[in-house]
Amino acid sequence: MYRIMIVEDDEGIAQAVREQAKLWGLEAECVRDFRNVMAEFAEYAPHLVLMDIGLPFFNGYHWCGEIRKLSSVPVMFISSASDSMNIVMAMNMGADDFIVKPFDGSVLIAKIQALLRRTYDFAGTVPVMEHRGALLNMGDNTLVYQGERINLSKNEYRILLALMESKGKVVSRERLMERLWETDSFVDENTLTVNVNRLRKKLDAAGLEGFITTKVGVGYIITVT
Repeated sequence: MYRIMIVEDDEGIAQAVREQAKLWGLEAECVRDFRNVMAEFAEYAPHLVLMDIGLPFFNGYHWCGEIRKLSSVPVMFISSASDSMNIVMAMNMGADDFIVKPFDGSVLIAKIQALLRRTYDFAGTVPVMEHRGALLNMGDNTLVYQGERINLSKNEYRILLALMESKGKVVSRERLMERLWETDSFVDENTLTVNVNRLRKKLDAAGLEGFITTKVGVGYIITVT
């Protein structure tokens, strides 16, 4: 079932769109925290995003730009700001379509279905994992935090992926070395330590201090508060 993420601060419109989508066999959720749209995007992993322009804190152009830094998921703007400048701006920010409010629900669903068919007949979504606002893109092995892209080596990516997959749980050094062996290169205890330290330095430099915690004699953990 396709998942639709609705980024619309008018609760009446958002809920109406959600119910209409459900009637057509689509799963849909409305954003709850307009300060942390990207965290909800990563958690929900939608197949399509419906985005209003006028939103609390940051406008829809901002969030569309943030999504485009790590995902090619289709974005459709729904807005009463229907002048040419806003439509052109939306497309320039990476939007795939634009529908003007007020709109007919059946027309919106028809546009959504057409965009889903065009997109997923050819390719699927790239999964993303999130913690503390940091978004790990499993398509290109990069981490995005506060709009900045952090490039990771293959080993650093595998370490971070293993820890984020098990966040809240300690991952043993032995398990991490097994994940690094998947790169077909020999990894010993010292190599693992070096890679973890390099990864930590990159995280610290990006403002993610204390992202990885050491459990002495056991392994590492990404804590969940």
